[in-house]
Amino acid sequence: MNFRPYSILLVFLVLFACKNNAHITSSPSEINGKRFPIDNTISPDPEIEDFIRPYSNHLNATLDSTLAYNPRNLNKSDGKLNTAIGNMMADLVMAQANPIFKSRTGFEIDMVLLNHGGIRSGIGEGAVTTRTGFKLMPFENEIVVAELSGKKMLELLNYLENAKIAHPISGLELKVDGNFKTISALIREEPINTEKTYFVATSDYLQQGGDSMNFFKNPSNLYKLDYKLRNAIIDHFKKVDTLKTSIDNRYIQIL
Repeated sequence: MNFRPYSILLVFLVLFACKNNAHITSSPSEINGKRFPIDNTISPDPEIEDFIRPYSNHLNATLDSTLAYNPRNLNKSDGKLNTAIGNMMADLVMAQANPIFKSRTGFEIDMVLLNHGGIRSGIGEGAVTTRTGFKLMPFENEIVVAELSGKKMLELLNYLENAKIAHPISGLELKVDGNFKTISALIREEPINTEKTYFVATSDYLQQGGDSMNFFKNPSNLYKLDYKLRNAIIDHFKKVDTLKTSIDNRYIQIL
């Protein structure tokens, strides 16, 4: 899904900024520029506003069209080690990305790991729109699949032990003790095997070491799906009538 009106609107905003605030002088040997702040002290240009308005109206209508219904407020602080909104995000990445990955490689994604901080907003009760997707994931992060060795999978578990926070996961069933040390870690109902490799879906930001997830660096193989995380979220909203979310036992602490 490409939102070309965003690009068009950005072009006109740049033109507006240049028309009202750019001050560049040049000579045969140098170019000098001066920066002016763009704030509410600048009077809008009616001609440019009139030109942009149809695109702005169309964009807002697209963003605010209802895609699904959310029966309860969701936020990323509603659980200790797994949250309803985080579980939804990890599960929808698995559901949306796995068919693409399988069609290209013949393999299936084993698990999904995202980051708690990457959930940029909650979802309020009521209508779920395209704008909801942009608020939830405002960045241009894309889904990638990293093939990780069993050793790197142990590093992944160690990272979660130290993080002690509800990073969204799917496909992994994890139990930790009171000190957050791993008691059991199952993928496809089997313990992680250090002699195997696993296909882990994540964002390109995290794969490059974002949020200190360095175990994603230098994987055995890396597969780019050319699929934005935000688009996967919006595609999920379009597929469901009502969001079904819950806190479950995928990542729990045994005291």
